[in-house]
Amino acid sequence: MAIVITAAEKKLLQNVSIPPRPQTLLTVSAEAKKEDPDVSVIADAIAADVGIAAAVLQVVNSAAYRRRQTIDSIQQAVMILGFRRVFPIVRAVALKRALSGNYDLSEFWRYNEWVASACAVVADSVGLSSVKDHAYMLGLFQNSGIAVMLEQFDDYADFVRRADSTSWYELQEQEQRQFDTSHTTIGALLAQQWKLPSLLVEAIYYLYDDSSVLSSDSELHPVAINLVSIAKLAKYAVDLRTRSLAGKAEWQQVEDVVMTRLKLDEVEVETLVAEVQDALFELNEA
Repeated sequence: MAIVITAAEKKLLQNVSIPPRPQTLLTVSAEAKKEDPDVSVIADAIAADVGIAAAVLQVVNSAAYRRRQTIDSIQQAVMILGFRRVFPIVRAVALKRALSGNYDLSEFWRYNEWVASACAVVADSVGLSSVKDHAYMLGLFQNSGIAVMLEQFDDYADFVRRADSTSWYELQEQEQRQFDTSHTTIGALLAQQWKLPSLLVEAIYYLYDDSSVLSSDSELHPVAINLVSIAKLAKYAVDLRTRSLAGKAEWQQVEDVVMTRLKLDEVEVETLVAEVQDALFELNEA
């Protein structure tokens, strides 16, 4: 499905500043496009950027990837996981760093990292490990447009605080009226400009669309439907610990269609939510 940009949004977006991709990512992308990419060149390029390298190692050793043995270097990560699995993580951490902005986004990114890790756990648990890395990226950047809008609109910080207690299904309608665009539109354009896979662009854009986008007869790509379904369940598990009232309201919007898509019943959802919460939060509570 195509992204639809209104005339008002086109005018507005001319003044929206989207951060460029860093040199590390450009180097890795260029090598990846070659018919026979040199893995050592890719590993060296990532390792040369200390900030990105450290963040990649943190991800591959996190609860999301549940590895029994710690990965100590980028070269080891590329050898064990393979370049095709490491590259999405590199893009994810590079984009996160580029969106640092003028606000303290530590809590924002902590929440997103929880959702990203939850997405990876859910993908494994429902038999969709093939999209695990894309699911992780979606979890990390499902609300990346918020970081951009905070820089563009002086009163957006006050608006976004309401998300702690109000469903984004409700807020996005108000967001469109107040700002002539939404964080999902901005997030999708950001993902597009950073050359994230088109499936992720679609998933970000339609994340809070009517639940019919997740139905079997939806025009959305089937893999994008799976990604959004995974993200919905992952967010629900995290939201029960972080923004319970709003999270429950959002889950009720999609509960039936997500359970159908992921072939889960209510008991299995409860079990999976508990599994996600144990993986993400038990260390913090110990």
